[in-house]
Amino acid sequence: MSSYPSSGQPPKTSQPTTRPPRTLRQRLADLRGPAVPPRPLDARALAALAANPGCGRRALLDSAGVDKTALAAALGSPAAFGQSQFAIVRGNSFEAKVKGDGGAELLRLVYEHIGAGPGGAAEPPGPDALVPELTAAGPQGRAARTALALRDATAAGAWTLLDHPMLALDVAGSPAYLEPDAVVVHPDGRWTVVEIKSFPMIDGAADAAKVGAAARQAAVYVLALETTAAKLAGAEVGHTVLLVCPKDFSNLPTAAAVDVRRERAVTRRQLERLTRVEELAGALPEGLSFDPARSAEELTEAVSAVSAAYAPECLAACELAFHCRDRARGADEVTALGRSVRGELGALTTVEAALAAAAGCGAPAGPGPVAEAAAASASASASEDPTAAALRYAARLRAEALEQAPARTRPEAAACPC
Repeated sequence: MSSYPSSGQPPKTSQPTTRPPRTLRQRLADLRGPAVPPRPLDARALAALAANPGCGRRALLDSAGVDKTALAAALGSPAAFGQSQFAIVRGNSFEAKVKGDGGAELLRLVYEHIGAGPGGAAEPPGPDALVPELTAAGPQGRAARTALALRDATAAGAWTLLDHPMLALDVAGSPAYLEPDAVVVHPDGRWTVVEIKSFPMIDGAADAAKVGAAARQAAVYVLALETTAAKLAGAEVGHTVLLVCPKDFSNLPTAAAVDVRRERAVTRRQLERLTRVEELAGALPEGLSFDPARSAEELTEAVSAVSAAYAPECLAACELAFHCRDRARGADEVTALGRSVRGELGALTTVEAALAAAAGCGAPAGPGPVAEAAAASASASASEDPTAAALRYAARLRAEALEQAPARTRPEAAACPC
C-alpha cells in the first residue's frame, strides 16, 4: 500500500520552524509580565522622564507600562507618591466648578488672560460656545476623536472647549497618550492648553515650584498638540498656557498666563535625546521580566540589567528612586551627591576616589573595584588632572579655615581616607 496521502501529493519534508521575530509591543508586554495591564504614561511622568533623559531604566519601564509603584514595593524600597484622597476630592470639586455651565467661566478666564488674538477682533465667548463630545473606545479612539474635534473647531471659527481631550505623542519610539484638563480653540484657530490646579494663588501669585512643575507638564501637552496642528491648515498652538487656581483661600477660580516656550524647548530637546526603546529592549536577555509577582532577587537582577542615572532630584519624581539611591550609595557613586557634583568631578566617579584626590595621597586601602578606581584616579591625577588639583586646593582652604576657627567650635579634622 502506498504511504502517500489520498491526494496523490508526496509528503513535505519537515523543515525546522523559525520563530517569527517578536514585535516591540510583544517584547514590552513580556517585560511587563503575563496578564499585567500596561500603566498609561501621563504628562507628569513624561516631564520627569525628560528631566533625566540619560536614565534608560525609567525610559524602558515607562514605555513598557510597568507599574513602578508595585515594582518598588516588590524590591523592598517602596516610595509613597500621589495626592491624598482629600486633595483629590477637593481638586475634582474645584475643576467641576471651573468647567460648570458649559465652561463659561473657564472661557471667560481664557479671553481675559490670553486674549482674543493678534487682531483682537473676536467677540468674547458667549453661551453658544461649542463643547464637543469626545467619548470613544480606548485611548487610540479618543485621540482620533480629539483630532477630529480640533479640526472641526478650527474650521468653525468659534470658541470651543475640549474637556479632557486625549492627545498622542511619540516618546522614544513608543506612543504615549496624554490627557490635559482642557484645550480651548480660539476663533482665529489658536489652541490654548488649560491647566487646573488645586493649589492656591494668593495675591495673584502661586508657589514658584508648583507653577514650574505645572509649566513643564503643560509643555508636554503643547508638544503633543503641535503634532496634530501640523496636519491642519490655519491651526496654531499657543505657547502661553492658562493656569487656573483657587483665589486666595476661597474656592473661587482665578488664573494667570504662563509662557512655556523655554519649558517646551527643553522638553523637546530632552525627549529627542532619549535612547530608543527598541535598543534598550533588544539588549536584554530573553525571559527577563519586571512582573511584581516575581521574587525580589529576580526583580533586582532584572532592574540591574538596565542602566540608570540616579540623582537626588529623582526622589521627588520617580517611584524607584529609593532603590536606585541604595544601589548608587552601595557602589560609592558620586551621582548620589547630585548632578552638579558629578559634572564637576569629571573622571572621578567614586566618592573614595574624590576624597583620595582631595587629600593628595594614595588610594584607599582594601581590595575591590572602588579601591582600584580610586587608586587609578589618584595616581593618574596626581600631576596633571585639574580636578584633583582643585580638590586638593579646596581641601587646603578648608584645613586653614578649621585651624583659624575657635577651638571649642572647631570640629575634628577629617582623616585622610587612605
